[in-house]
Amino acid sequence: MHLNWSTLFNRARVMQQFDIIKCHGSGNDFILVDVAHNASLAALDWSAFARWACNRTTGIGSDGVLLVVRNEAGIYGMDMLNPDGTHAEMCGNGIRCVARYAYERGYIAERGVMTSGGREYRVARAGAIAEAIPTFSVEIPIRLWSHDFPFFAPEASLVGERVEALDDELQFTALNLGNPHLVAAVESISLERLTTLGEKVLTLKELLPNGVNVSLYECRTPRSIFVATYERGAGITLSCGTAMTASATAAALLGRVVRGERIEVRNRGGMVYCTTLPEGDLVTRLEGNATFEWGGSVTYGDEGYGYARTQDYGEAEAWQRFVDELNR
Repeated sequence: MHLNWSTLFNRARVMQQFDIIKCHGSGNDFILVDVAHNASLAALDWSAFARWACNRTTGIGSDGVLLVVRNEAGIYGMDMLNPDGTHAEMCGNGIRCVARYAYERGYIAERGVMTSGGREYRVARAGAIAEAIPTFSVEIPIRLWSHDFPFFAPEASLVGERVEALDDELQFTALNLGNPHLVAAVESISLERLTTLGEKVLTLKELLPNGVNVSLYECRTPRSIFVATYERGAGITLSCGTAMTASATAAALLGRVVRGERIEVRNRGGMVYCTTLPEGDLVTRLEGNATFEWGGSVTYGDEGYGYARTQDYGEAEAWQRFVDELNR
């Protein structure tokens, strides 16, 4: 067999590599990449990477890609990409993973500020929600109107009202957490109905020109709710941090749970805590796991991408025990 050494040399020369961490918040899984300290990655087509990496058949498999970035003021933050390659303004599960990464590498203190989508968020290391589960919190400022909701007047609000073009029975609350959410309380969640709502949003361009995340939630006790979400750009996921926060906030605004109390918010991926702060501007604190599953590397070049796992963090077992206990 004849070996073309020139071709092999050139191929090796153009191949490049960077480190990744596979992580998750409440079962919402991500591929984390530190772009802030690797200038060579600035020109990478991250949308194309996300479309490959998030594919669970031909790529690594995840609900999104988290880029650790730093702005001109030196503040660290997150840039998240959905599986379809679009950028998400905010992700409550993702920013906890980025906060843990930044804390463990000394980029931020136990309490600090991080950015996402041009906004600043207070993050902190928090008490573990269960044994051997690293936990972080983020305080999310919430607005009741945004340009994502042009179907009602600026500075107005939609709290527990019908949006008949979307559904003529459900009573929705519209909230902007850096990304837009419509949430509605139901007696029992139907994933089929949720899928119908999420897909219908795509046809309502005049009503929701930028799309929206849609959630249904059940109030199970005065201090606990269950949430399921159809995420814009991703579909139904095991959990969505901002959607859980939005649902808990809507429940507090409607008096279904007590504002100021720590609410247990369950989902198909696990559980978090949400506290809608009792005074001042509308802010809800989200606390939950930031689990690192494994570390590895991605190789990329003219022929595409490849990846290898190089390190097991040994945290998946503790999280699974926690989820199993929840489901008993």
